[in-house]
Amino acid sequence: MTEPTSYLRRTADAYDALALPYAALARDDLEAPSLDRTFLQAFADQVRAAGGGPVAELGCGPGPVTAHLHGLGLDAFGIDLSPVMIGLAREAYPDLRFEIGSMDALELADGEAAGIVSWYSVIHVPPRELPPYFDEFRRVLAPGGLLLLAFFESEGEPVTVFDHRVTEAWRWPVDELARLAAGAGFTEVGRMLREPREGERYRRGHLLMRAAAG
Repeated sequence: MTEPTSYLRRTADAYDALALPYAALARDDLEAPSLDRTFLQAFADQVRAAGGGPVAELGCGPGPVTAHLHGLGLDAFGIDLSPVMIGLAREAYPDLRFEIGSMDALELADGEAAGIVSWYSVIHVPPRELPPYFDEFRRVLAPGGLLLLAFFESEGEPVTVFDHRVTEAWRWPVDELARLAAGAGFTEVGRMLREPREGERYRRGHLLMRAAAG
């Protein structure tokens, strides 16, 4: 992997610097009925139907999605590169578990997690560096565990870099992201694309994947 620490450090520093204004942004996709919230509910239903267990939100930021998953009855905890974000999450949700860590080297045992949520976090990984992340997700998921990805969809274009408000990020074709996950042993359960709402620039993509059974 080429210079693995450079983009990770850049991402962590950028989110540290903008943590307070970022945390203050409205989370409309969670606070009101929406397709985004419906897909999180579907993920939670699938995890419970498979027997439940720990669910890691990777790139949790200030914690609202982790808290939402907890409210859906999941044993959810959050991991993020940014120490400042983790501090805000612990302050906002003191009863939940939040840890500093990187998605590409999780301090979790093989097969420990029943589910993983990456809610607009893999978008910051340079495309050539992304495949090993899916290998790591597969490692920590139990056989049959669920992976939920949320991302900005490229709307017919190839993988495209864009001016994310915090730091460098990429928009992905949904088929290409599904192909990369399949290469690590995931099978697609379902997908959802939605058009931008007022104030949003890009189409949103969601993929629900299941880890191979063995």
